[in-house]
Amino acid sequence: MLRAAGVGVGDEVVVPAFGNVEVAEAVAMAGALPVFADIDPATYCLEPAAVEGAVTARTAAIVVVHRFGRPADIGPLHALGRRHGLLVLEHGETEAPYDEIAQRRERAAFLDTKLRGVRTPAGGVGHTYQQYVVRVPGNGRPDRDAFARAVRAKGIDCGIPVRTPVHRLPGFRRCVSLPETERAADETLALPVEATLTKREMQRIVSACNALGGLLAPAL
Repeated sequence: MLRAAGVGVGDEVVVPAFGNVEVAEAVAMAGALPVFADIDPATYCLEPAAVEGAVTARTAAIVVVHRFGRPADIGPLHALGRRHGLLVLEHGETEAPYDEIAQRRERAAFLDTKLRGVRTPAGGVGHTYQQYVVRVPGNGRPDRDAFARAVRAKGIDCGIPVRTPVHRLPGFRRCVSLPETERAADETLALPVEATLTKREMQRIVSACNALGGLLAPAL
């Protein structure tokens, strides 16, 4: 899509660093330079003001990535694109059947009301909960990682959605200030929310997480 739009050598493309190295790789394959902008801490998608700050005379496009089933706030980004004459592309996620989405939302609502000691995800219109991503507060990655190990030891599958932001990977390393991206990489944890989970399994997830409150330092 970038090449078809004429984006290439000498151009810059604003992308998120939180997740999806494939997006930065696609920009580089087109011959352009990926420029990383910070994310909104609630949606984990590009934050419009951060994108505005990353735009230069060489910027040709913005690639907006929808994250964890939560759509980006695309309106302000399209408005920004119109102001600066930029192409705005959206990178979506695989669509799930309606029944599966409904069941995920039901399980997410259960977790929202039962979990303690972690920050549950902001819902928002259209959230499909491809992943149920919580924040483990504390003093950075060791707190989240210790929590994840303890949850897994109780037989609960969980994952770290983004361990290393793209701007810290070899080949894309940049000296750029992305505080929300860094914080999200250090604090986020994906808990099970699949449509196949039974109520008993959901209760086990809640019990395992809520029993670990002593691991968490108070949020600053």
